Amino acid sequence: MYLTEEHNMIRKTVRDFAEREIKPVAQELDEKAEFSVALTKRMGDLGFFGLRTPQEFGGIDMDTLAYVIAVEELARVDSSQAATLAAHISLGIGPIMNYGTDEQKKKYLPMLSTGDSLWAFGLTEPDAGSDSRATKTTARLEDDHWIINGSKIFITNGASSINKGATVQVVSGEVNGQKEFSTILVDADTPGFKRVPMHGKMMWRASDTAQLFFDECRVPASNILGKRGEGSKIMLGTLDSGRLAIGAIGLGLAQGAFEIALTYAKSRKQFGKPIAQFQVNAFKLADMATKIELARNLLYKGAWLKSSDLPYAKEAAMAKLYCSEIAREVADEAVQLHGGYGLMKDYDIERFYRDQRLLQIGEGTSEIQRMVISRYIGCFD
Repeated sequence: MYLTEEHNMIRKTVRDFAEREIKPVAQELDEKAEFSVALTKRMGDLGFFGLRTPQEFGGIDMDTLAYVIAVEELARVDSSQAATLAAHISLGIGPIMNYGTDEQKKKYLPMLSTGDSLWAFGLTEPDAGSDSRATKTTARLEDDHWIINGSKIFITNGASSINKGATVQVVSGEVNGQKEFSTILVDADTPGFKRVPMHGKMMWRASDTAQLFFDECRVPASNILGKRGEGSKIMLGTLDSGRLAIGAIGLGLAQGAFEIALTYAKSRKQFGKPIAQFQVNAFKLADMATKIELARNLLYKGAWLKSSDLPYAKEAAMAKLYCSEIAREVADEAVQLHGGYGLMKDYDIERFYRDQRLLQIGEGTSEIQRMVISRYIGCFD
């Protein structure tokens, strides 16, 4: 219903790249917890980072569904590379494209659409996760500059050698006794801005995760994104779009785990026949395939709504929730089908099982998605 020849072309291009260039190195990158600048630049060479950027800024201006398919196909092979792309387009490019001035767009979008530069989204803090309004990072206006102090944590694409900066939510003052939130663009080379890689992750080990520190970090006043006091609206609105991308990672991971499980079940023999032919396993695989198809239809509907400029926030939350939960269920059943081999790092399914765990936490926990959905369906009228 939704797919065009362009969408099919994107799927084929990304799948071929993922199979040919990512799959051979995914296990090694995971084991070393190594972010690959080379793979990121290759994705840029193929135009992946410019999928949603307007042509006037160096992109190819495709719709949300094309972007979702690209993320899905990367996650089918390696969630780390999918996370790099998803976070950069939705959370890095997205706020600048949607809320930036002409000058900000001209400065940042061309360089962020090539794969040579990454941008981060500085929202989460040690004491501000699901409660984004608990932000403690502050910014005061002084001599036509913002002076920023505070820190951020769990920031994707925030510390690699090709990171060029971050969009940061700050408390910029107080209005009627309430915190005033604003968003500020902070270039990576700004004095007082420190980016520190985070190691020891269970999942997405080949993606770049960072802590950001601001110590009297001095940024021009013109670097404010949107209007003063609109920070929370900008950041939370950006997350609506990001939920579709996280849903795509869940869908792609589920598809990849299912294919791994099916291949294994057809080749592994017990009691004289492939284990796929035992009804209990055949039914597991049938249920997995059905859940994936349902997840894909829900996610694609959300992407289609966004591309059609129709309300999509409810469907984005549903897709993020459902795809995350299905990724968990499918990865778990896939490990079960592998038996003891599924627990060994030599088998890709072990990495898929670890990678899925982030999906129920990142960019809004499953519990937060249920809160969002419950509001849309009228539970709190």
